[in-house]
Amino acid sequence: MSARTASGPRRVAVIGGGIAGLATAALLAAEGHDVEVFEQRDDVGGRAGSLAVDGFRFDTGPSWYLMPEVFEHFFRLLGTSVEEQLRLEVLDPAYRVFFEADRPGTPAPSPLDITADTGANLATFEDVEPGAGRALADYLSSSSEAYDVALRHFLYTSFTSPLGLASPDVLRRLPRLLPLLTRSLQDFVGARFSDRRLRQILGYPAVFLGSSPERVPALYHLMSGLDLTGGVMYPEGGFTRLIEAVAGQAAHHGARIRTGATVVGITTEELPAGRRPRRGPRSRATGLRWRDREGQEHVHAADLVVGAGDLHHLETRLLPPDLQTYPQSYWDRRTSGPGAVLVLLGVRGELPEMPHHSLFFTRDWKANFDAIFAGSVPDPASAYVCKPSATDPTVAPEGHENLFVLVPVPADPGLGRGGADGQGDAAVEAVADAAIRQVADWAGVPDLAERVVVRRTIGPGDFAADLSAWQGGMLGPGHTLRQSAMFRTGNVSKRVDGLLYAGSSTIPGIGLPMCLISAELVLKRLRGDTSAGPSPEPARPAEDLAVGPR
Repeated sequence: MSARTASGPRRVAVIGGGIAGLATAALLAAEGHDVEVFEQRDDVGGRAGSLAVDGFRFDTGPSWYLMPEVFEHFFRLLGTSVEEQLRLEVLDPAYRVFFEADRPGTPAPSPLDITADTGANLATFEDVEPGAGRALADYLSSSSEAYDVALRHFLYTSFTSPLGLASPDVLRRLPRLLPLLTRSLQDFVGARFSDRRLRQILGYPAVFLGSSPERVPALYHLMSGLDLTGGVMYPEGGFTRLIEAVAGQAAHHGARIRTGATVVGITTEELPAGRRPRRGPRSRATGLRWRDREGQEHVHAADLVVGAGDLHHLETRLLPPDLQTYPQSYWDRRTSGPGAVLVLLGVRGELPEMPHHSLFFTRDWKANFDAIFAGSVPDPASAYVCKPSATDPTVAPEGHENLFVLVPVPADPGLGRGGADGQGDAAVEAVADAAIRQVADWAGVPDLAERVVVRRTIGPGDFAADLSAWQGGMLGPGHTLRQSAMFRTGNVSKRVDGLLYAGSSTIPGIGLPMCLISAELVLKRLRGDTSAGPSPEPARPAEDLAVGPR
C-alpha cells in the first residue's frame, strides 16, 4: 500500500534515534502503528547528545530553545504538554555579545546584552545608533508577520498541494514576501542599520540555519523575532532532558527503541507489474538489515521505513544506485552548512563575565564566513559559548563552571577528530586553543586556560564518523534559497514506495523545532493530509498522560 495515502496500522522501522527519529516514532506509535527505532550509537539523541565527565554533564549539540509554539504543539499531539514534560526557565539576559576591536590596539566596543524585554532591546539599539530603536520595532513587526505566515503555510507542509501557496492569506502578502526571497538577509539588515554590531546581532541567526547572512534569503529575518521579543528559554536538566521527554513519549505509546543497532541496508522488492503506478516507484520497502554490537547481522521486516538520520548517508549508502532519489550527483550540487569544533570545558571557579549564552563576533564578518565556505579555518573566528551552569547547578560540581564553546569551521572531516585533554587531531586542538585564548581575552578572564580541569573536543571528523554527517557538517544542508521551503530536499523517495524521510536534511530544515515538524510531516503523509498548517490537536483525555518526573 502506498505511503502517500491513508491506511491502517503499519509496521514501521525508523532509522536514527535523534530527535526527528524519536519524534516520528512517538507520533506514529500514538497513531496505532507498530514502531521500532534503530540507533547505531549506545545512546539516543544524535546531534543533541550528552557527555558526562568527572561530575560535569555537557550537552553536545543544540542549546537554544526557540519556537516554543512548535514544542507545545508537538506534545499536545501526544496528549500531553510542555508543562508536564519540561521545566523551562526564561534566560535574562537572553545572551551577551562580545565584539572584536575596530582596529588592532584599540579598545573593543562594550558588550551588548539582549534581554527578555523587547522594550529594553529597543532602547539598546537606540543607544548604539540613533533611530535604530524605531527601525528595530518595524523590523520585528515584519519578522513577526513572516514567522506567522511560515507557521501557517510553509513549515507544516510537504508542498504536495499548491493550494497552501495559493491561499488568499499568502497571496495578499506576496508584495511583501517576494522581496524577502530575492535579496539576502545581509542586504535586508544593512538597509536598515548602519552600526556593524547591530547588523551582526540581526544577522547571526543565519548560522543557526547552516549558512551566513549573505547566503540566506531575507525571509529568515523571522528568526530575530524569536529571541528579541520573547527571550530564550532553557529546559532544566539541559537539552538531554528534552530528548528523554520525546523518547519517553515514544516508549509510552508503544514504540521500541533499539540502540547499538547499525542499519546497513534498506531491503526492497519489485512491485508486481500489475501494481506498478504509471509514474512513480517500481519497488517498495520491505524493511532493513541491521548489525548489532557483536557484528551479527539481522533482518527486520517492515511495511514502512522512515530514514531519520543523515539523508546523504541513507540514500547513497543504504540503497543501490538504481533506487536512489538523491544520488551522489545530487549532493555534488548542494551546499553543506558549516562544520564545527566543539570545546567542552570544566572550569574551576566562577565566570561572572559570561551569562548563559555569549556570542563572540569578529570585526570582518564577511571574511570569517567566506573563509569557512571556501574551506579555510577563520583566524580569528567568531564563536559561541554556552555556560549552562549559570542556570543549572546539576551540570557542574559546586564551585565550577561548565562551558560549551562552538567554533564554526569548514564542513571537512579532514580537519580531524577531537579528543580528551588536548589529545585530539592537531587542527581541531589548534582551533580549540585559539578559541580559549579569544574567550579569555575578550571576556576579560586572563587565567581561563589555567583553570580548565576538564577538556574534551569534537571535530568534523567526529560528526562524520559518529553521526554519518554529510561532509562532517554540524547541522545539515544550509538554508540557501535553493535549499529552503519547497526547494529543500523532499521527504519521500521517488524510487521506493514506503520510504519516507525526516530530520534536518529534508523539509522543513535545520533545528530542533524543524525536526519535530519533519516528524509530523511523516504522520500527515500517512494520513493523506495535504493541508499547509499544523495537524489538529486531540482533545485532552481525562487521565493524566504525563511521562517522566515532574
